[in-house]
Amino acid sequence: MYARVVAITAAAALGTVAALLSPASDARAREVRVPTVIAHRGASAYAPENTLAAIDKAAELGFSWVENDVQRTKDGELVVLHDDSLQRTTDVEEVFPGRAPWKVRDFTAAEIARLDAGSWFSPAYAGARVPTLEQYMRRVEHNHEKLLLEIKNPELYPGIEQQTLKLLGNEGWLDHRHLRRLIVQSFSADSVRIVHELKPAVTTAFLGAPTVAQLHRFARFTDLVNPSYRSLSHRYVTAVHAFDGPHGRPLGMFAWTVDDAPTAREAAGYGVDGLISNRPDVVRAALGSH
Repeated sequence: MYARVVAITAAAALGTVAALLSPASDARAREVRVPTVIAHRGASAYAPENTLAAIDKAAELGFSWVENDVQRTKDGELVVLHDDSLQRTTDVEEVFPGRAPWKVRDFTAAEIARLDAGSWFSPAYAGARVPTLEQYMRRVEHNHEKLLLEIKNPELYPGIEQQTLKLLGNEGWLDHRHLRRLIVQSFSADSVRIVHELKPAVTTAFLGAPTVAQLHRFARFTDLVNPSYRSLSHRYVTAVHAFDGPHGRPLGMFAWTVDDAPTAREAAGYGVDGLISNRPDVVRAALGSH
């Protein structure tokens, strides 16, 4: 009974993604269609990356999918930040000058909450903060957005997969309705595997380009293979689509990071299912997507 419930829930969880990944007739005979566009770290060409302002900007531009990065503070709070250091995107050097190299894991959540995460990008965003994952999820919910969540540097944060899933559950994001709006990804195959084993209903993605010979192993625990657009070829995209993932549907593919019209059209021509972009409006205009 448990296995059947999990299977039913998992199939439902693919929801929107499944609609993106498989044609109505033959799941293997992929028709030419416009890829979904995902706002990378929010609309990060127009607002400071991974801030609430960036996902608000994505919503303002009309994009439902946003991508983010999750790391952990010294006192165990999950925060949304790309780098494992606070140096590039905050004023940590000024606020805490004697604490180089300013690693996220060496600061408490309260200390990080003091930092300005917007002025580096533009004076218009002075005072923007590094959001906690809890704050971030609530804004995504408020905006009715969908989330491609990356577990960043899991080797630095033992147990971050369990902790992330627990927070998502506490925020209501592991129910039937929200699972249709969530994908969890990582560059770490072990991390993706852990997420799949802990919560089989969650749609997962591996960041990278496994060899064709390796794909059968990845298909046991990941629903999507998300490579750099530089790794794309017709042969590779076709090979990925030929495998069924853990939920019995063909593997999907979101390519990153595509920011100009010619690259967007080229990548779309390979048959990818989604394009991750700092400039999602540029990609949408190039492809005529909605």
